[in-house]
Amino acid sequence: MRFDRHTVVLLTLRPDAPVHTDAEASALQDAHLAYRAKLVSEGLVLAGGPLVDQDDDRYRGWSIWSVDQQTARIHAEADPAVRAGRLAVDVMTWMMPSGTLHFAKARAPESAAETTAGD
Repeated sequence: MRFDRHTVVLLTLRPDAPVHTDAEASALQDAHLAYRAKLVSEGLVLAGGPLVDQDDDRYRGWSIWSVDQQTARIHAEADPAVRAGRLAVDVMTWMMPSGTLHFAKARAPESAAETTAGD
């Protein structure tokens, strides 16, 4: 059996993450979302989003990339939330039986204002 390989990035909350005011946290989240939307529009990120209802609340988001681990790491570490010290980046390869996943082009939100509860 053949396996497809995809680069995956897991974003985790750093234990030493700085504390932000509500306004600072909101601005940082919007910068994070805008950056992620740019990666999606450029075709670097195939799919991704926040993690919710997880056993460990340090796990914040994950994404599947169309590029190798080194390229994904470079771009993931340029995320404003990572540069600000809020999130850490873990990069790995995910394997599944060939043809299991198919990705459709979709637009990612560029700010929190574009999202709604439950989405």
